Amino acid sequence: MNTPSSQEHKHPETERPLVLLDLSSRPSPELTPATFPGWKLHRVGSLAEAEKLLQTESFVVGLACFDWLEDDNNQALTQFFQRHHQIAWVAAIWPDQLQDVGLRRLLFENFYDYCSLPLGSSLDHLSIILGHAYGLYHLQHLDTDALENDNQFQMVGASPQMLKIFDLIRKVAQTDATVLIMGESGTGKELIARAIHQRSSRQAFPFIAVNCGALPESLIQSELFGCEKGAFTGAHQRRIGRIESAHQGSLFLDEIGDLASNLQAHLLRFLQEGTIERLGSSQSIEINTRVIAATNIDLEQAVKEGRFREDLFYRLSVLNIKVPPLRERGEDKELLARFFFNKFCNDHSGQLKGFTQEALDAINQHLWPGNVREMINRVRRGMIMSDNRLITPQDLNLEPSLIRTHTPETFKTLDEARAEAERVVIEHTLSQCQNNVSRAAKMLEVSRVTLYRMMEKHHLHHHKASAHH
Repeated sequence: MNTPSSQEHKHPETERPLVLLDLSSRPSPELTPATFPGWKLHRVGSLAEAEKLLQTESFVVGLACFDWLEDDNNQALTQFFQRHHQIAWVAAIWPDQLQDVGLRRLLFENFYDYCSLPLGSSLDHLSIILGHAYGLYHLQHLDTDALENDNQFQMVGASPQMLKIFDLIRKVAQTDATVLIMGESGTGKELIARAIHQRSSRQAFPFIAVNCGALPESLIQSELFGCEKGAFTGAHQRRIGRIESAHQGSLFLDEIGDLASNLQAHLLRFLQEGTIERLGSSQSIEINTRVIAATNIDLEQAVKEGRFREDLFYRLSVLNIKVPPLRERGEDKELLARFFFNKFCNDHSGQLKGFTQEALDAINQHLWPGNVREMINRVRRGMIMSDNRLITPQDLNLEPSLIRTHTPETFKTLDEARAEAERVVIEHTLSQCQNNVSRAAKMLEVSRVTLYRMMEKHHLHHHKASAHH
């Protein structure tokens, strides 16, 4: 795992500490430092030696290889792992030992995961397990500093696409150029904007976020640019706009593609001249703010169709960050599910331990049309609905119709699968809202304009659709 502030992937020479507790009577020649590149291996051969090491060194991940024999030995092992529960233990176990109910209980209650010996072709799998365990526990116990907040830690990922995003954030934060963040709804575009702000020279000044698609067209001009007393009916006093509030800081314009054409002209003028005029005033006010915009639509296509100004598009897209949808992020799906489980587990009873293998399979196969936002909602739902120690696919409400299949008869291109998932979610939401477009847009966390555009794309317009609340 990585976040924009961590350097493990950026500097592979940084070795992470790993304690190897090797108590097995059967030799495991694979368990050598050469097997664990990127880790600094500390090998101990007894519980006493392990206790001594853990008093002097700090570990977040441990690998344990041991025999499950008589009661005294087993009790000592159980007490040891319970005592050092703050470490994410991974067991390397011979398969024949797993027949014992007591060992299975020990693994279930005290271990992050396990793998079977001999390792052989499972070495890569063990490497992934250790990396996940390190990332999750490192984030869980990391002290936040002045540059971080809780939201930062939802930007979790170990996939190549996300590591590239984290590198871009570091680079982009060092400049003052405008940034355009592109990606589907729920991919974390605002988190990226906040990360850029928090790593920039403007970090001590405000980060002001504006959802251009959520504000009524009649109010958005005064919201953005402010107004003087009496500028319009209801303007009983001077109002400072969002742009002016972001002076010296960063202005985040979400759903920029839904901005009305007349306001696009005002925004372009601000980007060119660095000045604004409050509504009802002719006085120019100089504003020094860094603009970060985001969109879930194809702005280049919108320019071709005349829905978005070309000159504004080029002003906004000096630097570009394209956020991948969750379905394209490979192992990040399971990683995020475990991360959010750990994040929310304090809100629930201590009985919950994680996910069944069937739930993890469903998580990995699901198309995630709602991206990370959907992941958060499903994990929270699963934790509430579960009556057992492990969350099931039913708890997550992962319906078979929304899970990708792999049979040749149903093979689809990525674009086809994405379009189908989007259409299914829109249809389902409209049905839940009795075809009320305003309510459906609110549930999907997009503007009505965006939802109408998506409905048109999928030929979902019909006479029953209502725009009224």
